[in-house]
Amino acid sequence: MNYVNIGKILNTFGIKGELKIDSYTDFVKERFKKGSTVYVGEDYLPFTVRSCKEHKGFLLVQFEGYEDINLVEKYKNMYVYKSRDDIKPLKKGEYYFSDLKNLDVYVNDQKIGKVINVEEGIRNNNLRVLKDEDKKEYLVPFIPVFIENVDLEAKRIDVNSIEGLL
Repeated sequence: MNYVNIGKILNTFGIKGELKIDSYTDFVKERFKKGSTVYVGEDYLPFTVRSCKEHKGFLLVQFEGYEDINLVEKYKNMYVYKSRDDIKPLKKGEYYFSDLKNLDVYVNDQKIGKVINVEEGIRNNNLRVLKDEDKKEYLVPFIPVFIENVDLEAKRIDVNSIEGLL
């Protein structure tokens, strides 16, 4: 099964097993809908969502059968995933942030670095690229004028670089 990272468990909240989650998805109501299945940790342990609500910019999520703080403490700092089979396909030219991470970045067919993060911006998202040559990090706007091609199968992004960008 293939998974998409949809958040990270930051901490517990209260004594009734709620978990404070930093959401990585724009589709919170769909991904954390009551009765839906999410997967936690590197072993992709399945959990059924009992409840989900927003609180101070984070999600408070409780899982079925885990209504006690002692049952959920061990999941702190773990990532939360959704099965790709449960997610609607994206439109052409749209990508999940987790798909873009670790892709090699090329300029004029020469590998220059790797995407280490995707950061949301107000007007556009940015790729944080770690350049091989000087080990410095650079932000590349994820917009058509800079992004020539994204090939997930080849794990490659071709960037149209302008002077001063990289």
